[in-house]
Amino acid sequence: MSRAVQELVVELGPRRYPVLVGPGARHQLAALLPPGTSKVAVVTQAGIPVEVDPGVPLVRLEVPDGESAKTLGEVERLCRAFVAAGLSRADAVVAVGGGVVSDLAGFAAACYHRGIPYLTVATTLLAQVDAAIGGKTGVNLPEGKNLVGAFWQPVAVCCDTETLASLPAREWASGRGEMAKYAFLTGPDGRPPGAGAAAALAALPLEEQVARCVAVKAAVVADDEREGGRRMVLNYGHTLAHALEAVGLAGGSLDLRHGEAVAIGLVFAALLARRLGRIDEDRVAEHRAVVEGLGLPSLPPPGLDPEMLLAAMARDKKARGELTFVLDGPRGVEPVPGIPVDVVREVLAEMLGSTPSAPVPSAPRGGRG
Repeated sequence: MSRAVQELVVELGPRRYPVLVGPGARHQLAALLPPGTSKVAVVTQAGIPVEVDPGVPLVRLEVPDGESAKTLGEVERLCRAFVAAGLSRADAVVAVGGGVVSDLAGFAAACYHRGIPYLTVATTLLAQVDAAIGGKTGVNLPEGKNLVGAFWQPVAVCCDTETLASLPAREWASGRGEMAKYAFLTGPDGRPPGAGAAAALAALPLEEQVARCVAVKAAVVADDEREGGRRMVLNYGHTLAHALEAVGLAGGSLDLRHGEAVAIGLVFAALLARRLGRIDEDRVAEHRAVVEGLGLPSLPPPGLDPEMLLAAMARDKKARGELTFVLDGPRGVEPVPGIPVDVVREVLAEMLGSTPSAPVPSAPRGGRG
């Protein structure tokens, strides 16, 4: 028996928009286009085997694979292709793919004619649980990830769980990294998750896992659209993650997907919170158990330079000119500014010099259907 598509809503007053979650959600795309749309540009990648029918004439534009595609030059190329296709301010952009596609297409849509509508058909787990929702678009610079971008909310998001069937194992792992983050965040009901929340999330059917993550993010974005306060909790685990990714972008040999880097960042954030007296060893062990139970790395690759990672963390946009981290604590996950550099250096050195000392309990992986 087929499962129904759920509709969740990101509430932004008059700019509220739907997020459809479930098998076949992409087939509702035509009904989601703004009234009067006469043409769309479908931005995707060559290896994505997902076709969409917006019900109006379309031009298909492909962007390269990988984070290295997220450049200002690629945004210019897309915008010039929009001109060549005759897109007007009354038309729309449809991103079909993962986070790289939605970041590029969304930023290009935000820039073109100073902003035209865009919609996203998210085809990776990471995009469905996180990247496609919330309106943050952007590209990278050699100095760091997502340093140039815009807040530009989509008209709608389709999280079609059918499109996940062909995902490679590493892409599943990347999505699980962001899902692990949501296991530690306050839910849409306003209550922090209790013990066992990660295992309960992982045990749900796939579309319920995605819907739960979407609901948490939608509640946070509705409360703080432009990251002036509460939205910073969505960066849990991301300060070290972005530093690891920046080292890779700068010519390093790191082979980490975004969610894998986030998983390592979650454990680092737990170690830092313990060092500051915010959580105890049991809570650190729970972070490790969640990450490793989902088949994700809990330690960085060997041989990294801690000073290089510290410099990258200081440049990260989440640092705001000082060493600010999102950390767990008595009130749940929250931003903590003004952390001494020496403390961060000590914890980082501890982590880089660590090896797993004992097995940790495994959280259920959950099903894909």
